[in-house]
Amino acid sequence: MTSTLPNDNIRNFDDQITNKLISEIIRDRIKNSGKRFSANDNISDFINPGELEILEKEVASRVKDLLKSLVIDVENDHNTQETAERVSKMYLNEVFKGRYHEQPKVTSFPNDKNLDEIYTVGPISVRSACSHHLVPILGECWIGIKPGNKVIGLSKFARVADWVFSRPHIQEEAVMILADEIEKLCEPKGLGIIVKAQHYCMKWRGVKEPNTSMINSVVRGDFRHDLSLKQEFFELVKQQSATNNY
Repeated sequence: MTSTLPNDNIRNFDDQITNKLISEIIRDRIKNSGKRFSANDNISDFINPGELEILEKEVASRVKDLLKSLVIDVENDHNTQETAERVSKMYLNEVFKGRYHEQPKVTSFPNDKNLDEIYTVGPISVRSACSHHLVPILGECWIGIKPGNKVIGLSKFARVADWVFSRPHIQEEAVMILADEIEKLCEPKGLGIIVKAQHYCMKWRGVKEPNTSMINSVVRGDFRHDLSLKQEFFELVKQQSATNNY
């Protein structure tokens, strides 16, 4: 039997009469729009002002139920009395913020000088979570650009990468989503992304291989069609990686 949550603070005030939880209200909006709400999708367009705070209370209630099901005495254990609230805030506003918050503001500028030489940015620290076990994925990202008609500031690449990776992911899809977002922002003639990360679903559990990492890449536009540009991109990343080790 599904448990009900008596606290009206976890329901949207306009929908209390229907007894719907805020998560159900948001989910219905997404379904009615025909959009997805998979683990690595951003759903911020469907969350109205003030609703994230209500959702935070609902998630905290569910986390407390989980702790109780794990036979943890959350009422008397001083170490876990506020754990549910901490976990809820962490998921919605930090580690999974890329699902619930809008993309950071990114201003683009015309490429007035017609810059056409490639450049790379990295290593950018990326933090995510395995969507299979919800344990950390920690790594580094390099982004290579052959400019098109627009350019964006270097720091914006790091902000967008953080926003994209702050969701439950598998690494292969995260790189593709990041590439899509960067293409929208600056419409480069060529784009390359490399991510190297360690997965705690392998380090902490399962096979427990502490030194294993995963590297994957995506190349688009001129990087994909011009072998020399692709090689130059990988060589620049290699140089940045070597420099970073000193």
